[in-house]
Parts: sequence; structure tokens; C-alpha cells
Amino acid sequence: MGDSDLRHRPDDFHNATTFLSPKLKRRITEGIVHGVLLSAASVSILTTVGIIYILLGETLQFFQEVPVIDFFTGTRWTPLFASRSFGVLPLVNGTIAVAAIAMIVALPIGLMSAIFLSEYAPRRVRTFLKPSLEILAGIPTVVYGYFALLFVTPIIKEVFPDTRIFNVLSAGLVMGFMILPMMASITEDALKAVPVGLREGAYALGSTKFEVVRRVVVPGALSGILAASVLSVSRAVGETMIVAIAAGMQPQMGFNLLDSMETMTAFIVQVSLGDTPHGTIGYQTIFAVGTLLFFITFVMNLLGDWFVRRYREEYD
Repeated sequence: MGDSDLRHRPDDFHNATTFLSPKLKRRITEGIVHGVLLSAASVSILTTVGIIYILLGETLQFFQEVPVIDFFTGTRWTPLFASRSFGVLPLVNGTIAVAAIAMIVALPIGLMSAIFLSEYAPRRVRTFLKPSLEILAGIPTVVYGYFALLFVTPIIKEVFPDTRIFNVLSAGLVMGFMILPMMASITEDALKAVPVGLREGAYALGSTKFEVVRRVVVPGALSGILAASVLSVSRAVGETMIVAIAAGMQPQMGFNLLDSMETMTAFIVQVSLGDTPHGTIGYQTIFAVGTLLFFITFVMNLLGDWFVRRYREEYD
């Protein structure tokens, strides 16, 4: 068909172009959306791969000079001293001690707070208490650290005079209240997800409010409660500023909660703020400890995912 034919049939040409244009536009739009969504989904994966690459590169160089057995079984950690020792167990000990205290505070209080907000609190009370509880999540962790050092530690010292200025107990207590909003909020969402029909069925059988909560709601939301607990523990293990300010920087074994200890994250902060030259064995200890911390949190997340799938309740 020549130009003369198109001039004689302009309507057919216009109809053809208008018919093909929406399809082409739709395909281009869908392709762009697909590419954007794929890029967004790939960001977390690529970031994780990059972190692992950096950590493993320096960690492998570290273990070329330090035996792996000495690192994981040694009980003395002095990588920056003249007489160097690279036993990481004191850092692991301090991390576990602080996290354990935080969990003793956050898990029961968070669970009880979530039960109250979900099952007992009137609507007006709930609309006031939940935002007030979540305000704690917006406070900078450095503020929590100085709160533990300047307010909580003097109170503990009044009760236990042998308490050190930098101690594990105050850091763990304040960390527990810091992660309390996470525990309470996720747990409440899990409790709310339990169908109302299960509650009504229990009430129809003559159960009391407490019996419904204890025997129906909490077991039905067990997977969500476990997920909240795992996330809270991971948050406590990876916390930095509170332990760096309030717990001290003395790596040592034992569980004397009134004494100073150093966690893995606090050590990373200590070396990062110092004058440790790049490429030295002292500098590489940051990545060795960071790799261990990454592995611990990774295993905890795997265990949490297994518990969630193991105890998940599916409702129609």
C-alpha cells in the first residue's frame, strides 16, 4: 500500500494505530513495573551478599594468623595488648549475659502487655496505651545507655553496694525495656489474628475470660509469639550503644551481673573508634567478631522460622 492509498483511507490507518498503541503501552508499563519490583526485591539479597563478602574476606585473613580453635575456645581476649590473646568466649559471655537479662524483662512483660491490650483493655484505654508503649521504640539507644548509666546504676548501687559503675545488670534491664515495644506489638498482632469464632466457642462452653486467653488465644497465637521472641532476642544480641555505654569494656568470663563485661558489639565499637591501622590483626578482629555475630543471629532466625512453621495454626 502506497502513500496515495493511506491518503485515501485515513480512518483505517488511524484505527490501526490506536488499536496497537494501548497494547504496546501496557507491555512497556508492565515491563517497567516488573523491573522496578525485581530491583527492589534484589536489594536485600545483594546487600546481604555484599556484607558476607566483606566479612568473609577479612575473617579468612584473620584466621590465617589465628588458629580457629584458639579463637572459639580461648577464655582471654586481649587483641590490642602487647601480649595478644584471641579467645572470643569472654565477648560471647558478655553478650549472652546482657541478652538474657533483657529477655527476662521483655518477654513476660511484653506478653502480658499484649494480652491486656488485645483481650482486656477497653478501646479508649487501648488507643492511649499502645501509642504510649510504642514511644519507647522511638527513643535513641544512646539515650537508653546514659539512662542506664546515670539513673539505673545508682539505684542498683543503693541495693547492692558492690555494683561497679559499668555493670551488666543495668544495661540488661534497660535493654529489656527498649525491646519491650517490639515484643508487645508483634505479640498483640498475633493475638488479634486468632479468629473470634474460637473465642466465642470457648465462651459458649462456659469458659471464663482467663481460661479463653490461656487455653485458646495464646496457643492459637503461639507461632506469632515465638516469632516476636526470636526477633526480640536478635535485637538484644545486636544492640550496641546501651552495652557500650553502660556495660563497660572489660572482656571477662563469669556471670557476675554487678561487674563490668564487654559484648561483641561493644568491642566492634571500641576498635572502630580507635587508631587501629587498616590491615592489621587488630583491625581484622572486627570482622572476625562480626562474622560470629552474623552467624549467631542467622542461626537464631533459622530456629525461629522453624518454630513458627512447626507451631503455626492455619485458620479458614
